Formats: sequence, structure tokens, C-alpha cells
Amino acid sequence: MDFSSANTELWDFIITSGILAALLLFSNLLRRKIRFFRNALAPTSVIAGFIGLILNETGLLTLDVDLLHMLTYHGLAIGFIALSLRIPRMQDVKKQKGDGVYNSVNSGMLIVSNYLMQGALGLAITIIASLTFAPNFFKASGILLPMGYGQGPGQGNNIGAMYESYGFVGGQSFGLAIASLGFVWASIGGIAYLYYLKKKNKLPKTAVQHTGEKAEIIFQEDDEVPLSEPVDRLTLQVALITLVYLLTYGLIYGILWLLGLSPALAGLVEILSPLLWGFNFLIGSILALLMRGSLQKFRKKGWMSHQYPNTYLLNRISGFAFDVMVVGAIATISIADLKDNWLVFAIMTTLGGFATLYYNIKMTRIVYPDYPVAGMMGMYGMVTGTASTGIMLLREVDPLFRTPMSMNLITGSSTAIIFGAPILIFVGLAAQSDLLLYVTFGAILFYWAVLHFGLKYRAKKHALKKSSAKNAKVHD
Repeated sequence: MDFSSANTELWDFIITSGILAALLLFSNLLRRKIRFFRNALAPTSVIAGFIGLILNETGLLTLDVDLLHMLTYHGLAIGFIALSLRIPRMQDVKKQKGDGVYNSVNSGMLIVSNYLMQGALGLAITIIASLTFAPNFFKASGILLPMGYGQGPGQGNNIGAMYESYGFVGGQSFGLAIASLGFVWASIGGIAYLYYLKKKNKLPKTAVQHTGEKAEIIFQEDDEVPLSEPVDRLTLQVALITLVYLLTYGLIYGILWLLGLSPALAGLVEILSPLLWGFNFLIGSILALLMRGSLQKFRKKGWMSHQYPNTYLLNRISGFAFDVMVVGAIATISIADLKDNWLVFAIMTTLGGFATLYYNIKMTRIVYPDYPVAGMMGMYGMVTGTASTGIMLLREVDPLFRTPMSMNLITGSSTAIIFGAPILIFVGLAAQSDLLLYVTFGAILFYWAVLHFGLKYRAKKHALKKSSAKNAKVHD
């Protein structure tokens, strides 16, 4: 075997990884030392991605685009599988003050409600554009707004690439560009709302009380695998994630293989294949939750003596996967592919940013009445960027995580998998024909109304229940 630089297959991965590492380290330096970058609230990975994009587009740096697309695709799935394998701590559950399940369900409903609102808005814009000033525009591309804003670069990349097979030229770059603007809007909207609250003296007390207290970090639980074991704890986490991802691959492959055995279902295979592979992270998350539940049952039955998933290490792995995914996704955007889509892109991302900000200001007052500001910052950051963006904005008003919002983002992401399952169908139907596009648009509006008014009803019912319990306690 040739081990020299002439063997590009051997060294391309290391070279590209080194470039990403250099971009991340340089961006971290910029964020720490330059006030502009700190005040912008942009994650280090986003800054690194934009630097990589500029260098790549100007020809100062040549990136392996195919390899970065692969890292983006797999990084999304690995990150979500790692998040889904985490074991919630009893201390975190107790922070919910008895409302753990209620907050988890509501948070999941609000996350998906945001996706649907963004999807309806995006489709309305692209449909109107295709009927007026952009007659040849790909109508179904409006659904890329929630894929990019709501789910980040990974899904913007996956669905954009899938839509290219339906005739949307530059779809992958379009989806990635929307995701990139989502991070910008997270910063713009978050900072603007903070300044507004500060000017009106409406900032919560948690935002101004910096006592020097440090957040508690739990590296391991009492019943986890001890360090004296012959296998490293990090190796176990990687093995669990890889096993789940392998099962995900096997399940998708098996479903498509079984359907392909019947000639009558050949057309269905063509429809489902890009959807299932594009939503591999969703299937992986579900399998990870099933594995986590199975491992917990094994321990209860005495078949296992230790807890294998380590929440701290799984958080670190997911953070690493998402950082690599974000840098790679933004750096590989092709400006040339957007040249014919700029006007629609500008309208969609601008209206999407304002609509998401307004919707979350209104809804978090209803869903999180005890901490609406923390709820808004966390949720808005999440549905315009990623979970880490939501945590970053949340820290601006709740630096010590005294509210349950940080836990809501975690548990809500799990329940959102269930509520968000129909979106997989919407994404596939929208691109099939104009008729199915309009049917999808109507279905999105209907499902949004169900979740939106369902949230309001649940919040009102819960408030009455708490009020009654409080009055009963006073009378006692």
C-alpha cells in the first residue's frame, strides 16, 4: 500500500479534518478576543463555517466538498443518536417541579408547531413566487425553510439534495444557505429582543444575578461502569452510537429491500428511498430511545449491573458531531447555485426570521407563563439554529439554568420526534406534483392548527388546575 501523499484516499480525510480544526480554533480565538463576535452570539462553528465559505469561494482554500457533505450527513444522525441515548438524571426531572411530562409534551408540540408555521409560510412564498415573478421556481422548496431554520444544516443539506433529484437545481446549496441564515437570525432576533427587554426593564432577575456560582457538571452516576473496567467509557459510548447507527442502516435497507421484492411497490420504493435516507437521523433517534429503554429494563431485571450510557460523554460527542456538521455545511454552500434564487431566498429567510421571532414571543408566554423570557430565548434559538444555539441564547437570561427551560429543550426534542413524524410525509408529497403540493400545504395548515390550539387548551387547563390546587391549599 502506498502511504505517501500521492494516495489521496488515504490522506484527504486527515487534511480536511485538519482544515476544519484550524477554522474552529481560529474562530474560537476571534470569539474570545473580539467583542463584535462575542456580542453577535454566533456559535464558534458558525463563524468557522462562514470563514471556510469565504476562503473556498475566493479560491484561497480548496475543500473536499464531497467529504464535507458526507460529514454533514452523518454528523446530524450521530449527534441526534447521542442525544437520544442520554439518561435523564433524577435531579433534572425534579427541577420540573412535577410538571416534567407536561413540559416535555408541550415543548415538543411547540417545536413542531414552529416547524409547521415555517413550512406553511415557506410554501406560501414559493407558490406565490412561482405564480408571479419567478415562474420557473421549484414550488415545493418552501418546505426547506423549516428544514434549514428548524432542524439546521444537516437536514437542510439532506432535503435540499433530495429535491435536486426532483428537478430543483441548486437545492442543496439553497437548503444549506437557509440553515446558515437561521443562525444569523438567531443572533439578530435574540440580541434585538434582549435590548428591547433591557430598555423596558423587563429582563428577568436570573439574567442580572451573576453570583459567581458555577453550574454543576456530573461526569458519571454512581452505578455507571467504573474506570477500573478493561474498556474505556468513551469507547462504550462510541460503540453504542455506532451500533444504533448500524441498526438504522439495516432497518432502512431492509424496509426498502422488502418493498422492492414486489414489482407493484417499485414506485413506492422510489418515493420512500430519499425520504428514509434523508430522515435517517429521525429513525436513528427512535432506535436510540428504544435501546435506552431496553438497557434500563435490563438493569431493573438484574441482567446488567452497570449503566452504560454516560450523559456527560454523550453530550460531548453530540456537541462535537454538531460542530463538525455546522462548519462543513456552511463552508460547502455554492454561491453560484443561488444566483437564480436570490430574491425568493431573501424574502423567505427575512419573513421566516420575523415570523419565528413573533410567534415564539407570543406562544412562550402561554406555554411557559412562569418563565416566558427564558422560554422564548431557548425556543427561538433552537428553531432558528440548533439545540446548542437555544442553550446559548438561554444562558443570556438564565446563566445558571434556574428555570426548567434547559431541560424542556432536551425532553422536548424527544417528544418532537413523535409529533414531527408526519413532516416526513409532507416533505415527500410536496415535491411529487402541483396537486399534492397544495394538498400538503393544506395538511400542514391543518396540523399546525391542531397543535397550536391544542397548546393553548392544554396551557389554559393546566393553569386552572394549578389555581385550584393553590386555592385548596390555602383553604386547608
